[in-house]
Amino acid sequence: MRYYTVFNVEQCEGLSLKGEEPIQDTEFQPYELAERILSLPTVKYGGDRAYYDPVRDWIVLPPREAFRSSDVFYSVALHETTHWTGHETRLARQFGQRFGDLAYAFEELVAEMGSAFLCAQVGVGLDGLQHPEYVASWLRVLKGDKRAIFTAAREAQKASDWLLERVQRSFRNEAGVAAEIAA
Repeated sequence: MRYYTVFNVEQCEGLSLKGEEPIQDTEFQPYELAERILSLPTVKYGGDRAYYDPVRDWIVLPPREAFRSSDVFYSVALHETTHWTGHETRLARQFGQRFGDLAYAFEELVAEMGSAFLCAQVGVGLDGLQHPEYVASWLRVLKGDKRAIFTAAREAQKASDWLLERVQRSFRNEAGVAAEIAA
């Protein structure tokens, strides 16, 4: 565990943010490992918001061009993919029933941490918190249980490891089939 001192630039005198408006990527840059991870769940593209539907067991994402960069797209997609790992047929995490309840907030914390872990593995740059609307509920969870951050990190690591293991297994199978075809 590491400790960092951070300051909110808006609370500092004489400092300002440079280029506050995000710059749109001119070209979408795919990440092979991220694409392999996203091939595991069923992903539907369309609409204007990203979410995991546990009843239908699929992920809904806006079109890729709706995101300001490929890194933002992947961080959001991997967040939703981390939710997908919690389904009862996979890692069987309990989901909250409605926005704002503590189980929901905890699952969101797990998903955001899982996304960060996966982004680090893939090489996706994180340009800040992608889900600021959840911060207040995360704080409630963390204030209510001082060990919640460790539990969330453990669950996020399980999800990340589970996804990477499946991708690695798939890659080995593809390599084996290719070797058989070549022989």
